[in-house]
Amino acid sequence: MSSLLLIAGVLVAMFVAYNIGGSTTGPAFGPAVGADAISKPVAAALMGVFFFIGAWTLGRNVVTKLGSELVVDTGIFTLESSIAVLFFIGVALLVGNVFGVPASTSMTAVGAIAGLGLAGGVLDFAVMGQIVIWWVVSPIIGFWVSLIIGRYFYARLNELVAMERSTGPLLDVDRSGLVPIPRVHRTTNRRELVGTITVVAIGCLMAFASGTSNIANAVAPLVGSGELEMNPAIIFGGFAVTIGAFTIARRTLETMGSDITELPLTAAIVVASVSSTLVVFLSALGIPASFVIIATMSIVGLGWGRATRPMTAPEVVASDGGPPVTVDALAADEEGEELPPIGTEDAEDIPSPGALFNPVTTARVVLMQNVVPAIATAGAYLTFRFVPVFGF
Repeated sequence: MSSLLLIAGVLVAMFVAYNIGGSTTGPAFGPAVGADAISKPVAAALMGVFFFIGAWTLGRNVVTKLGSELVVDTGIFTLESSIAVLFFIGVALLVGNVFGVPASTSMTAVGAIAGLGLAGGVLDFAVMGQIVIWWVVSPIIGFWVSLIIGRYFYARLNELVAMERSTGPLLDVDRSGLVPIPRVHRTTNRRELVGTITVVAIGCLMAFASGTSNIANAVAPLVGSGELEMNPAIIFGGFAVTIGAFTIARRTLETMGSDITELPLTAAIVVASVSSTLVVFLSALGIPASFVIIATMSIVGLGWGRATRPMTAPEVVASDGGPPVTVDALAADEEGEELPPIGTEDAEDIPSPGALFNPVTTARVVLMQNVVPAIATAGAYLTFRFVPVFGF
């Protein structure tokens, strides 16, 4: 019976990892696929490789935090309770999908494990408090870093990385030798090549960041139970993520996966860089991070900073309503134009159509990002507390 339960637990964990691969490949490599820089199979392969690297290196820190440090008695992680925790993670994520909101797997996993710890009276409130504090602080950091970039550096950055595709293919493959050798096509310009390399590199960074944080959401309960060792757990999880990237991620790649990939290329690079860097930093500390919330606040900060370029700092502070924040505001700078100093630019030079973020939609995303983990926490607590089979 124990062997059957372990097999069932591994399968459930791999199912969670499978969905992680399907949902995170689009945001990571959507811009690269949309720009015809790489194909979908190449994107899936890169996702699998860099997710596994992130999981194998820094990801084990987060697995340890969730699997052994969040509760003071790891004996509470029986096979039955581990499978139940993974079940609540899956159900809560399903609720987010029904509402069309990409729920945070990290926050949901922490919520389910916290519900188990509360029911058993073994939740480490100090560790839980540390995680919650970083959940609050990290989006604020993302907002302000992106705001500064948007206000002072975005225009120049746009000149460097804005990519215009040429008429021909990006690369030619020389098959005259034993080993095919890719060569730059004659119509490919330097800006196009640099932009392509940049957007693919950013996708790899996002895949790595996802591995550092998200592997714990699938395998931490089983590792905490002591029934599955860290290394095989990461291998199983990484394999399932790769399968998800090659299968269900194809649709998310077609639609660019998430709101982040609907941004201009330069803005997508900034948001992905800031968000991924913060997630990797938190993973090094063993903190499970919500990429979606950090990215959302980074988008808002970047747009706000770009839209306030025509205003001096005192004018921004004194403004009652604040400037409009739009996609066009992020992409308004034309290559080769001399930029006026901060506060002297004509506000009319930043068009207003196409809102970057809808306040109602943003509020719904943030709300559901908290409601979904709350469902996992409440469901886990009530089940482990009052269902006799668990004996808490």
